[in-house]
Amino acid sequence: DIVSGDFYWLHISDSKQFITAVDCTGHGVPGAFMSLIGHNSLNKIVKEYGFTEPAAILDQLNDEVSGTLAQQSDSDEVKDGMDLSLIVYDFKTREMQYAGAYNALYLIRDGELSETKADRFSIGLSSIKVGQKFTNHTIKVKKGDAFYLFSDGYADQFGGIHGKKFKTRNVKELLLSIQHMSMNEQKEHLDKIMEEWRGDLSQIDDILFIGMRITT
Repeated sequence: DIVSGDFYWLHISDSKQFITAVDCTGHGVPGAFMSLIGHNSLNKIVKEYGFTEPAAILDQLNDEVSGTLAQQSDSDEVKDGMDLSLIVYDFKTREMQYAGAYNALYLIRDGELSETKADRFSIGLSSIKVGQKFTNHTIKVKKGDAFYLFSDGYADQFGGIHGKKFKTRNVKELLLSIQHMSMNEQKEHLDKIMEEWRGDLSQIDDILFIGMRITT
């Protein structure tokens, strides 16, 4: 596809940094349309409304997206939505807050990878129950911590000698194996591994991967 259904959103306000990795349902033009809705809604929620807590941002984002698409939460026919992970890093308190819709957050600390799981429902989709709220997670950050946000495109790509999915387990092992590299080197290595894995097969989905290391 020429246009992507995945997008990232960044914002720095006062002592906080916001980073979001979003995977919109659909590909091509439908996914890009959802990306536009999501990007504009995040700008409004954070920059105009002043929301700073990830879970509250996702709750509001769900209202904004659902309202824009005129979706009904009890409709089985609604297929438009987005999965995402959102982190807010406070430079003063050195706390990382996270909330997610299906997309988890990975942390590599002292040579080990831990996963903070996302809520099992999407933004805007009819699967979300009326009144259901997203969960906020707080992590006290240490120097050297590396955080990763991503869409499912990398893990779901078919390839290898058997033409199977790369899978989440292999993503975790790969990140651990390259943790000593700089973030730029990690990006190049992730690209190289995926090209080798995919081989002659077509890319089945958009791929979005964001890495962030705490250096001070």
